[in-house]
Order: sequence, then structure tokens, then C-alpha cells
Amino acid sequence: QVPFQPSSPRQVANALALLRGRAGKTVDLGSGDGRLVLEAHRQGLRPALGYELNPWLLCLANYRAWKAGCHGKVSFLKEDLWKVNLSDCHNVIVFLAPSVKPPLATKLLAELPDDARVVAGRFPFPCWTPSSSLGQGLEQVWAYDMKEVRRQAQGSAQESQ
Repeated sequence: QVPFQPSSPRQVANALALLRGRAGKTVDLGSGDGRLVLEAHRQGLRPALGYELNPWLLCLANYRAWKAGCHGKVSFLKEDLWKVNLSDCHNVIVFLAPSVKPPLATKLLAELPDDARVVAGRFPFPCWTPSSSLGQGLEQVWAYDMKEVRRQAQGSAQESQ
């Protein structure tokens, strides 16, 4: 369990800019107060949902959705991200601690479809090369296209043999 730190408006804008024009199910892993899910929905990414274990943050996210007129249009689920099947997700947003990134990278590689895009905020995935990035410092976000990540992973596996 990592302490919640809300995303700044600039981080939210940068993350969603890297998903602009995309379609398909969008999930925020560790969705906190729901701001990224709500903005994804506003920008037409549907369905948009968040997974969060903290019951207080789930309440806050649901309240924010209700206040924004999005109640019933977005979902916030109290589920462990390690137990959720992500095989139908096309857009994944991750603002999580660096310690979570290596095991999460393994899960995403195993489950996401080739056309999926992962957007990481605050900390990049250490072993992946981003296809694009936006912002600087704390506002920086990185986008990873799964097809490209898999190609790089296969290339480095062949080099090491």
C-alpha cells in the first residue's frame, strides 16, 4: 500500500494527451480519487474505470463522479490490480511507485493485447523504452505501445542467448 498522492492537473492533461484519438476500454490501476478516470470519460475514452483498494479513496472517487454528472457512466472497483484480468484493456494508466513497476511490467506483458497502450506517470517502466513522452520533471508521463514493448523484449531475449 503506497500513500496516495493526487495527480496534478498538468499530469492528468499530459497522460490523457498520450491517449488522444484512441478507443477501447481504459483503466487506471490505483485510481485514487478518480480524477484520471473522470477525465478519460470526458475525453471520450469508454468504458473508463479505476481499480483502487483504499475504501476512502473509492468513496471520494464515486462522490466526484456523482458531482461531475458521471455517476453510472464510470466505474470504480475495489479490486486488487494483481488479480484483475487486463486482457480486454486497450488503454492503461499507471501512477504507481517505482517498486511496483517491474512486477507490473510482467503482468502487462502477459495480459494486454498488442494494440494496447500503457501510460505511466511520475516514474517510467525501468526496462521498457517509451514510444513517446510528454512533460518534464514531476509532470512527465511516458507512453508504451505493447506491440513495440514485446518486439524489444523478444530482441533482447534473443541477444542474451
